[in-house]
Amino acid sequence: MNLDKSTLGGIALALTGIIVGLMLDGGKLAQVLQPTAALIVIGGTFGAVMVQFPLKIVLQALHHLKYVFFNAEPESDSLVQNLLRYAYKARRDGILSLDTELAKIQDPFLKESLMLAIDGVNATDLRKMMELQIDYLGEKEERVPKVFEAAGGFAPTIGIIGAVLGLIQVMQHLQDINEVGKGIAVAFVATIYGVASANLLFLPWAGKLRIRQRERQIIQEMTLEAVLSIIEEVNPRALELQLRSYMAVPTRRVPLKVASR
Repeated sequence: MNLDKSTLGGIALALTGIIVGLMLDGGKLAQVLQPTAALIVIGGTFGAVMVQFPLKIVLQALHHLKYVFFNAEPESDSLVQNLLRYAYKARRDGILSLDTELAKIQDPFLKESLMLAIDGVNATDLRKMMELQIDYLGEKEERVPKVFEAAGGFAPTIGIIGAVLGLIQVMQHLQDINEVGKGIAVAFVATIYGVASANLLFLPWAGKLRIRQRERQIIQEMTLEAVLSIIEEVNPRALELQLRSYMAVPTRRVPLKVASR
Protein backbone atom coordinates (compact mmCIF):
# COMPACT_ATOMS: atom_id res chain seq x y z
CA MET A 1 0.00 0.00 0.00
CA ASN A 2 1.18 3.53 -0.81
CA LEU A 3 0.66 6.71 1.18
CA ASP A 4 -2.29 8.77 -0.03
CA LYS A 5 -0.68 12.12 -0.83
CA SER A 6 -4.07 13.79 -1.21
CA THR A 7 -5.14 12.97 2.35
CA LEU A 8 -1.84 13.88 4.00
CA GLY A 9 -1.39 16.97 1.85
CA GLY A 10 -4.92 18.15 2.50
CA ILE A 11 -4.61 17.84 6.28
CA ALA A 12 -1.20 19.54 6.23
CA LEU A 13 -2.47 22.37 4.03
CA ALA A 14 -5.53 22.96 6.23
CA LEU A 15 -3.52 22.99 9.46
CA THR A 16 -0.86 25.24 7.94
CA GLY A 17 -3.47 27.71 6.74
CA ILE A 18 -5.12 27.85 10.17
CA ILE A 19 -1.84 28.19 12.09
CA VAL A 20 -0.40 30.82 9.74
CA GLY A 21 -3.66 32.76 9.86
CA LEU A 22 -3.58 32.66 13.67
CA MET A 23 -0.01 33.95 13.79
CA LEU A 24 -0.64 36.69 11.23
CA ASP A 25 -3.46 37.91 13.45
CA GLY A 26 -1.03 38.19 16.35
CA GLY A 27 -1.95 34.93 18.02
CA LYS A 28 0.29 32.19 19.36
CA LEU A 29 0.15 28.47 18.78
CA ALA A 30 0.21 27.84 22.53
CA GLN A 31 -3.17 29.57 22.79
CA VAL A 32 -4.93 26.72 20.95
CA LEU A 33 -2.94 23.83 22.38
CA GLN A 34 -5.23 22.86 25.25
CA PRO A 35 -5.05 19.17 26.28
CA THR A 36 -8.15 19.51 28.44
CA ALA A 37 -10.25 20.80 25.55
CA ALA A 38 -8.91 18.07 23.26
CA LEU A 39 -9.75 15.40 25.84
CA ILE A 40 -13.32 16.66 26.20
CA VAL A 41 -13.93 16.77 22.44
CA ILE A 42 -12.25 13.48 21.51
CA GLY A 43 -13.55 11.54 24.49
CA GLY A 44 -17.05 12.95 24.24
CA THR A 45 -17.26 12.42 20.47
CA PHE A 46 -16.13 8.80 20.49
CA GLY A 47 -18.27 8.11 23.53
CA ALA A 48 -21.34 9.35 21.66
CA VAL A 49 -20.37 7.32 18.59
CA MET A 50 -20.09 4.17 20.70
CA VAL A 51 -23.58 4.81 22.07
CA GLN A 52 -24.99 5.03 18.52
CA PHE A 53 -23.06 2.15 16.93
CA PRO A 54 -22.17 -1.35 18.16
CA LEU A 55 -18.56 -1.72 19.24
CA LYS A 56 -17.89 -4.12 16.37
CA ILE A 57 -18.79 -1.45 13.79
CA VAL A 58 -16.73 1.22 15.58
CA LEU A 59 -13.67 -1.04 15.56
CA GLN A 60 -14.32 -1.87 11.91
CA ALA A 61 -14.40 1.85 11.11
CA LEU A 62 -11.09 2.42 12.90
CA HIS A 63 -9.61 -0.50 10.96
CA HIS A 64 -10.78 1.02 7.67
CA LEU A 65 -8.93 4.27 8.44
CA LYS A 66 -5.92 2.77 6.69
CA TYR A 67 -7.82 3.15 3.39
CA VAL A 68 -8.00 6.90 4.05
CA PHE A 69 -4.25 7.33 4.50
CA PHE A 70 -3.04 4.59 2.16
CA ASN A 71 -3.86 3.63 -1.42
CA ALA A 72 -4.21 -0.09 -2.02
CA GLU A 73 -2.10 -1.52 -4.80
CA PRO A 74 -4.11 -1.34 -8.05
CA GLU A 75 -5.70 -4.76 -8.41
CA SER A 76 -7.80 -3.89 -11.45
CA ASP A 77 -4.80 -4.13 -13.80
CA SER A 78 -3.94 -7.76 -13.08
CA LEU A 79 -7.61 -8.63 -12.61
CA VAL A 80 -8.49 -7.48 -16.12
CA GLN A 81 -5.61 -9.44 -17.59
CA ASN A 82 -6.72 -12.57 -15.73
CA LEU A 83 -10.35 -12.17 -16.76
CA LEU A 84 -9.38 -11.90 -20.41
CA ARG A 85 -7.08 -14.89 -20.05
CA TYR A 86 -9.97 -16.91 -18.61
CA ALA A 87 -12.17 -15.82 -21.52
CA TYR A 88 -9.65 -16.95 -24.12
CA LYS A 89 -9.07 -20.24 -22.34
CA ALA A 90 -12.82 -20.96 -21.99
CA ARG A 91 -13.35 -20.13 -25.66
CA ARG A 92 -10.52 -22.45 -26.71
CA ASP A 93 -10.86 -25.36 -24.25
CA GLY A 94 -14.35 -24.98 -22.78
CA ILE A 95 -15.48 -23.44 -19.50
CA LEU A 96 -14.66 -26.60 -17.54
CA SER A 97 -10.98 -25.98 -18.27
CA LEU A 98 -11.13 -23.04 -15.85
CA ASP A 99 -11.51 -25.44 -12.93
CA THR A 100 -7.72 -25.63 -12.68
CA GLU A 101 -7.57 -21.85 -12.21
CA LEU A 102 -9.75 -21.77 -9.09
CA ALA A 103 -6.97 -22.73 -6.68
CA LYS A 104 -4.87 -19.76 -7.84
CA ILE A 105 -7.61 -17.13 -7.36
CA GLN A 106 -7.35 -15.04 -4.18
CA ASP A 107 -10.36 -12.77 -4.71
CA PRO A 108 -13.37 -14.47 -2.99
CA PHE A 109 -15.92 -12.74 -5.25
CA LEU A 110 -14.19 -13.80 -8.47
CA LYS A 111 -13.59 -17.30 -7.14
CA GLU A 112 -17.23 -17.81 -6.19
CA SER A 113 -18.54 -16.36 -9.46
CA LEU A 114 -16.25 -18.53 -11.57
CA MET A 115 -17.02 -21.61 -9.48
CA LEU A 116 -20.75 -21.17 -10.04
CA ALA A 117 -20.14 -20.69 -13.76
CA ILE A 118 -18.08 -23.88 -13.96
CA ASP A 119 -20.78 -25.76 -12.02
CA GLY A 120 -23.26 -24.93 -14.77
CA VAL A 121 -25.31 -22.15 -13.18
CA ASN A 122 -26.97 -20.18 -15.98
CA ALA A 123 -26.21 -16.52 -16.52
CA THR A 124 -29.55 -15.22 -15.21
CA ASP A 125 -29.34 -17.08 -11.90
CA LEU A 126 -25.68 -16.28 -11.44
CA ARG A 127 -26.34 -12.58 -11.99
CA LYS A 128 -29.10 -12.58 -9.37
CA MET A 129 -26.98 -14.43 -6.83
CA MET A 130 -23.88 -12.29 -7.21
CA GLU A 131 -25.77 -8.99 -7.42
CA LEU A 132 -27.38 -9.87 -4.09
CA GLN A 133 -23.90 -10.42 -2.69
CA ILE A 134 -22.69 -7.07 -4.09
CA ASP A 135 -25.68 -5.34 -2.48
CA TYR A 136 -25.09 -7.10 0.83
CA LEU A 137 -21.39 -6.25 0.92
CA GLY A 138 -22.16 -2.66 -0.08
CA GLU A 139 -24.73 -2.29 2.69
CA LYS A 140 -22.28 -3.79 5.18
CA GLU A 141 -19.50 -1.40 4.16
CA GLU A 142 -21.92 1.54 4.18
CA ARG A 143 -21.91 1.45 7.99
CA VAL A 144 -18.22 2.41 8.13
CA PRO A 145 -18.46 5.95 6.69
CA LYS A 146 -21.60 6.51 8.75
CA VAL A 147 -19.48 6.17 11.90
CA PHE A 148 -17.30 9.11 10.87
CA GLU A 149 -20.29 11.09 9.64
CA ALA A 150 -21.83 10.66 13.09
CA ALA A 151 -18.55 11.76 14.69
CA GLY A 152 -18.58 14.81 12.45
CA GLY A 153 -22.04 15.65 13.74
CA PHE A 154 -21.25 15.11 17.41
CA ALA A 155 -17.84 16.85 17.58
CA PRO A 156 -19.02 20.50 17.21
CA THR A 157 -21.73 19.98 19.85
CA ILE A 158 -19.26 18.35 22.25
CA GLY A 159 -16.99 21.34 21.59
CA ILE A 160 -19.77 23.65 22.73
CA ILE A 161 -20.16 21.56 25.88
CA GLY A 162 -16.43 21.98 26.49
CA ALA A 163 -16.75 25.73 26.01
CA VAL A 164 -19.62 25.94 28.49
CA LEU A 165 -17.66 23.92 31.04
CA GLY A 166 -14.77 26.34 30.59
CA LEU A 167 -17.06 29.34 31.10
CA ILE A 168 -18.39 27.79 34.29
CA GLN A 169 -14.83 27.72 35.58
CA VAL A 170 -14.35 31.34 34.48
CA MET A 171 -17.40 32.46 36.45
CA GLN A 172 -15.70 31.30 39.63
CA HIS A 173 -12.92 33.86 39.14
CA LEU A 174 -14.87 37.01 38.25
CA GLN A 175 -12.98 38.99 40.87
CA ASP A 176 -9.81 38.82 38.73
CA ILE A 177 -10.60 40.45 35.38
CA ASN A 178 -7.29 39.33 33.82
CA GLU A 179 -7.98 35.71 34.61
CA VAL A 180 -11.51 36.06 33.21
CA GLY A 181 -10.18 37.15 29.82
CA LYS A 182 -7.71 34.28 29.65
CA GLY A 183 -10.31 31.80 30.82
CA ILE A 184 -12.83 32.80 28.15
CA ALA A 185 -10.17 32.41 25.45
CA VAL A 186 -9.29 28.94 26.72
CA ALA A 187 -12.96 27.95 26.96
CA PHE A 188 -13.60 28.62 23.29
CA VAL A 189 -10.67 26.43 22.24
CA ALA A 190 -12.93 23.40 22.78
CA THR A 191 -15.33 24.79 20.18
CA ILE A 192 -12.45 25.18 17.74
CA TYR A 193 -11.41 21.57 18.32
CA GLY A 194 -14.95 20.32 17.77
CA VAL A 195 -15.57 22.23 14.55
CA ALA A 196 -12.06 21.61 13.19
CA SER A 197 -12.07 17.85 13.87
CA ALA A 198 -15.49 17.51 12.24
CA ASN A 199 -14.66 19.44 9.08
CA LEU A 200 -10.98 18.59 8.65
CA LEU A 201 -11.01 14.95 9.75
CA PHE A 202 -14.25 13.06 10.38
CA LEU A 203 -16.41 14.24 7.47
CA PRO A 204 -13.58 14.13 4.88
CA TRP A 205 -12.67 10.64 6.11
CA ALA A 206 -16.24 9.51 5.59
CA GLY A 207 -16.26 10.94 2.05
CA LYS A 208 -13.01 9.23 1.08
CA LEU A 209 -14.16 5.89 2.47
CA ARG A 210 -17.28 6.15 0.30
CA ILE A 211 -15.06 6.66 -2.74
CA ARG A 212 -12.98 3.62 -1.80
CA GLN A 213 -16.15 1.60 -1.32
CA ARG A 214 -17.46 2.57 -4.75
CA GLU A 215 -14.12 1.67 -6.37
CA ARG A 216 -14.32 -1.84 -4.87
CA GLN A 217 -17.93 -2.16 -6.00
CA ILE A 218 -17.00 -1.21 -9.57
CA ILE A 219 -14.35 -3.93 -9.60
CA GLN A 220 -16.94 -6.48 -8.41
CA GLU A 221 -19.40 -5.37 -11.09
CA MET A 222 -16.69 -5.65 -13.72
CA THR A 223 -15.79 -9.13 -12.48
CA LEU A 224 -19.40 -10.28 -12.63
CA GLU A 225 -19.92 -8.96 -16.16
CA ALA A 226 -16.74 -10.71 -17.30
CA VAL A 227 -17.82 -14.06 -15.85
CA LEU A 228 -21.28 -13.69 -17.41
CA SER A 229 -19.64 -12.95 -20.76
CA ILE A 230 -17.60 -16.14 -20.43
CA ILE A 231 -20.78 -18.14 -19.77
CA GLU A 232 -22.51 -16.56 -22.76
CA GLU A 233 -19.40 -17.18 -24.90
CA VAL A 234 -18.96 -13.54 -25.79
CA ASN A 235 -16.00 -12.91 -28.06
CA PRO A 236 -12.99 -12.03 -25.87
CA ARG A 237 -12.27 -9.02 -28.06
CA ALA A 238 -15.76 -7.70 -27.30
CA LEU A 239 -15.20 -8.46 -23.61
CA GLU A 240 -12.01 -6.43 -23.72
CA LEU A 241 -13.94 -3.41 -24.99
CA GLN A 242 -16.52 -3.93 -22.25
CA LEU A 243 -13.86 -4.04 -19.56
CA ARG A 244 -12.38 -0.83 -20.93
CA SER A 245 -15.67 0.92 -20.13
CA TYR A 246 -15.29 -0.12 -16.50
CA MET A 247 -11.65 0.88 -16.41
CA ALA A 248 -12.65 4.38 -17.51
CA VAL A 249 -14.70 4.90 -14.33
CA PRO A 250 -11.83 4.94 -11.79
CA THR A 251 -9.09 7.52 -12.00
CA ARG A 252 -6.65 5.08 -13.57
CA ARG A 253 -6.75 3.65 -17.06
CA VAL A 254 -4.42 0.89 -18.17
CA PRO A 255 -3.68 -0.69 -21.54
CA LEU A 256 -5.13 -4.15 -21.93
CA LYS A 257 -2.73 -6.53 -23.62
CA VAL A 258 -3.69 -10.18 -23.81
CA ALA A 259 -2.54 -12.64 -26.40
CA SER A 260 -5.19 -14.74 -28.04
CA ARG A 261 -3.04 -17.86 -27.78
